[in-house]
Amino acid sequence: MMAIVTGDIVNSGQYSSAAWLPALKEVLSEKGQQPEAWDIYRGDEFQFKTTVNQALEEAILIKSVIKSYKNLDVRMAIGIGDESYSGGRITEANGTAYQHSGRLLEELKSGKQTLAIRSGLKEKDEVCNLLLRLALSFMDEWTTVSAETIAWTLRNPGASQQQMAESFNIQQSAVSQRQKRARTDLVIDLLVFYKETFKELI
Repeated sequence: MMAIVTGDIVNSGQYSSAAWLPALKEVLSEKGQQPEAWDIYRGDEFQFKTTVNQALEEAILIKSVIKSYKNLDVRMAIGIGDESYSGGRITEANGTAYQHSGRLLEELKSGKQTLAIRSGLKEKDEVCNLLLRLALSFMDEWTTVSAETIAWTLRNPGASQQQMAESFNIQQSAVSQRQKRARTDLVIDLLVFYKETFKELI
């Protein structure tokens, strides 16, 4: 079992792609080689393959990186399943993971939700998507500072508040306030719940 994440940048027209594209590529390049493991197409759409275990964390990292730019956001569909065909490009590959992700993204485009999961396991999907909708009530509202706080936290697991303070050149007390405003504790709890929910597929 694997995960495919398909997404597109929301409000991409407000910036030249030169502003946000390097940051997106930096994150995606960690997934492997382009275009086998990830690709960007149609200007502001992208797709990457990852493990079931890391899919949600990597999607939230991308959301936090993109929301570090004012008024930008990203819409993503996580598809969990198999890969029945692997071409030279990820966009040519096929399998249930690709089908779940592609179809789900089209559904998200017609609604207002910016992140969802589909594995074909109805009860697990319903619970996780309910929690995602609740979490998006604050994640969609992250300021650039809150987004930067989450991005740094996910990229530096186990780091202390003092280390974050030194990285941002701010007081440790300010780090605590930033983490509270970003709801960092709830993001971490959501990731733990997700991994526990899909652990038999990992």
